[in-house]
Amino acid sequence: MHHRRLGPRLSVSALGLGCMPMSGNSAGNYGAIDEREAIDTIRRAIDLGVTFFDTAEAYGPCANEALLGRAVAGRRDALVLATKYSMRYDESGRQVGGFDGGPANARRSCEAALRRLGTGHIDLFYLHRVDPNVPIEESVGGMAELVAEGKVLHLGLSEAAPDTIRRAHAVHPIAALQSEYSLWERAVEDDILPVTRELGIGFVPFSPLGRGFLTGSFASRGDLSDGDYRLSDPRYAEGNFDRNLALVARVRQVAVRHGTSPARVALAWLLAQGEDIVPIPGAKRRVTLEDSMAAVDLRLSAADLAELDDAAPVGVAAGDRYQPDGMRMVRL
Repeated sequence: MHHRRLGPRLSVSALGLGCMPMSGNSAGNYGAIDEREAIDTIRRAIDLGVTFFDTAEAYGPCANEALLGRAVAGRRDALVLATKYSMRYDESGRQVGGFDGGPANARRSCEAALRRLGTGHIDLFYLHRVDPNVPIEESVGGMAELVAEGKVLHLGLSEAAPDTIRRAHAVHPIAALQSEYSLWERAVEDDILPVTRELGIGFVPFSPLGRGFLTGSFASRGDLSDGDYRLSDPRYAEGNFDRNLALVARVRQVAVRHGTSPARVALAWLLAQGEDIVPIPGAKRRVTLEDSMAAVDLRLSAADLAELDDAAPVGVAAGDRYQPDGMRMVRL
């Protein structure tokens, strides 16, 4: 496994593991959940050299942090654990409020995450979504207090607008920005990546495989099990689904030439976009994990990259990233 840096000081594996599919999120699950297989998947990732693990209080909710904590027990020291806060929960994992980016909620969430993860510090603590009712300076100021106390080592933001990133970074150095970035979601190239690169902030693409779509695993909506939250994803919707299959076909053509999988091609394309890019593909099974992590050894030619760029211009995907409520919380 190769390594990269987020910001000037945080070294991580070139691919991290997104743990959300192991517990789902507030919107629902990626199909059936098998906790034993999930824990085995995390441990297999460690064996493969993965050091970067991404979770959040909202995943489960709370259950995902606890699962990750159980899985890394006894092996935590060499790992980088990242989690996120933005909503209010009680100790049972019941949501008791909406978005709250205030310092008090940051402290509550951090201290609860430390207990669930079974650790003395969080390596990377993100503001999961910017709270429109709390100045970003106040949110980051509260997070910075946790750094001063040694409870958190590095700070991150998720889905923030360029001006918000600048204002946050002026309060305390931001090591990483997390946002959606993939062959079918390239909007960050226009205005976000130039800012993170100017400021020396690492970029962590979530959903680098289009919530599984770019793996080529789905031929129709019928391939998704009942209760899978992707059935409500606009890009998986009737009409949009079939239009988006055209991009998957182009990715598959490159994969066939290399004797590899579409997932590896999609991840290798992302890795080729810059040394500051650290994708976190999600996985809940070892077989999926192993396929994704092999992307670090796939070298795409200049011709391959040009072909994929041509197949996937900005705006290529049919449908929005989220339903309207979700879209309102992006780029604040």
